[in-house]
Amino acid sequence: MKIAVIGGGPGGYVAAIRAAQLGADVTLVEKEHLGGTCLNIGCIPTKCLLHSAELVEDIKNQGADIGVKVTGVEIDFPQVIAHKNAISQKLTGGVAALLKMNKVKKIDGEARFVGPRKMKITKPDGSTEDLAADKIILATGSVNATPPIPGLKENPNCIDSTGALSLEALPKSMVVIGAGVIGLELACAYAAFGTKITVVEALDHMLPMLDGDLTKIGVAHMKKMGMDFHLECPVQSVEPSPVGAKVVCKDKSGQTISFEAEKVLVAVGRRANTASLNLEAGGIKNDRGRIIVTDRMETNVSGVYAIGDCVLGKAQLAHTASAMGEVAAENIMGMDVLYDESTNPTCVYIEPEAASVGLTEEQCKAKGIEYKVGKFPMSANGKALIINGGEGLVKIIAGKKYGEVLGMHIIGPRATDLIAEGALAIRLEATLDELISTIHSHPTVTETMREAALNAEKRAIHTKN
Repeated sequence: MKIAVIGGGPGGYVAAIRAAQLGADVTLVEKEHLGGTCLNIGCIPTKCLLHSAELVEDIKNQGADIGVKVTGVEIDFPQVIAHKNAISQKLTGGVAALLKMNKVKKIDGEARFVGPRKMKITKPDGSTEDLAADKIILATGSVNATPPIPGLKENPNCIDSTGALSLEALPKSMVVIGAGVIGLELACAYAAFGTKITVVEALDHMLPMLDGDLTKIGVAHMKKMGMDFHLECPVQSVEPSPVGAKVVCKDKSGQTISFEAEKVLVAVGRRANTASLNLEAGGIKNDRGRIIVTDRMETNVSGVYAIGDCVLGKAQLAHTASAMGEVAAENIMGMDVLYDESTNPTCVYIEPEAASVGLTEEQCKAKGIEYKVGKFPMSANGKALIINGGEGLVKIIAGKKYGEVLGMHIIGPRATDLIAEGALAIRLEATLDELISTIHSHPTVTETMREAALNAEKRAIHTKN
């Protein structure tokens, strides 16, 4: 079986390796970098910047309290970027080695449809070749969306997340357009480095994917870091300014207000990267470029599959792309597997970090599910107190009758690592009793999860019930 995978990001390279494991003859077509957005200009580089930022924050805010006196903390910004580049290169090199080890053939180039199930590759030197494959997996990912704001494209000081990860010098000020995950993660990093951050958002809320209790704690911390937030404040235009750029907005009372900064980060979301695929020629059904797939990841054209950010109606995350890649490869190779997003965690690397899996209270109410809630503050946990002074919260949502875990929401130290326990609990249909009867080690932040389960049953030991 010959399989062609178009795109070498966390969806494509995982699909290629899984298909090869199952005995397929696999060719991967990638036009730029192995590892895609995630490893080169997304998750991994952002976390590198945030790790540098977190260390700076800890030294400044916690150093003296814990007996570590440091004078003259300086940001060597070119070195921050160099460290990020080194990590990315190490990981992309690792992907190349894994593909080689699994005997996946790699072609540098851009693939497009020239007919149903027929594709042509354009190589970097301009030459073309037909792609020979029995089955095709499309994994072309997403690109930054550019809103149609007058004056934005013309101003070189307006950058997207890719630009924000490769600046040569640290800006003194930055306006961030968009209060979603990408905008706020980068805002947190730059705020810690000393950049004055102003966030403008057209909607009346931030981080819509997180539980409201978590957002409240996150926003309070970001304000403490010196960030300014302007909600219900849609951008009208961007004008030139001696500083860099002037962002003109309308506030909720209809007044015109403006903000000037050296750089403007545009983070209003991402769109499917499918324009070059020529989906129409391939007969592939899509909604404005987002490919329509079944739960087996198959498109309307038999034998053509699509995964990751380029598909419609699924979470746009690296780990979901990888999961979809495995599902597509396994179905092609004769297994019968469905993609299930019920255990998909959302991780937000703001300060402190936040993570969420399963249902929120709002979703339970909307579905008419009777539920109970357990909460436990990080301030009552020894390890969290040591790490960040005890800032944060764990919240568990469980079914009222049987106590099955329906959702878990965490903000605080190690939240993005802890969330795996919530995902596993949902996957195994675990109950509060089962979390409680599992001994959690001390002193760790994991104890907060057991305590939240205890609190849902009105029997918490280390907090009021």
